[in-house]
Amino acid sequence: MINHPQIKDARHRMDKSVEAFRSEISKIRTGKATTALLDGIKVDYYGTMSPLNQVGNVTVLDVHTLAITPWDKSMVQAIDKAILASDLGLNPISDGTNIKIPIPALTEERRKDFVKLVKKIGEEAKVALRNVRRDANDHLKKLEKEKSMTEDELKEAEKETQKMTDEHISKIDEIIKHKEKEIMEV
Repeated sequence: MINHPQIKDARHRMDKSVEAFRSEISKIRTGKATTALLDGIKVDYYGTMSPLNQVGNVTVLDVHTLAITPWDKSMVQAIDKAILASDLGLNPISDGTNIKIPIPALTEERRKDFVKLVKKIGEEAKVALRNVRRDANDHLKKLEKEKSMTEDELKEAEKETQKMTDEHISKIDEIIKHKEKEIMEV
């Protein structure tokens, strides 16, 4: 393995892309309740859009129910509104102090839509990885032109960059496969 700063930087950027992808799809619904489902929701907290988990305690009551206990009881209505406005298709039920969110079972059609979405986001993540590879290779070629690197070192570095890209793409494929299985599980 080559220990070139450009390759280290590319590896770091690829790792970040995989993590961003993992985080992005954790918000996609499966049939089970998970707090990550609400991660993308922002609530108007006295004029500031704040993440839901910063205005209340979000917990999983059971496999099909999430609960939110707002820090400030006056936020119940704003939280309700934010959840309804999200495109998650959830209907919160509040008792004035707490909010329960039943997670309805997904229809077969909705499951297939979510799988397509996961694959689409996966393709975007792979494009991001390929862009990192291209940037790294361009930079390495520039170093070779400037005579900071020999042609053999360049070939070796490009090979290493390709190997690293392939590893990260297979990580993305693995995550997609796992998420697809999770979504299709009834």
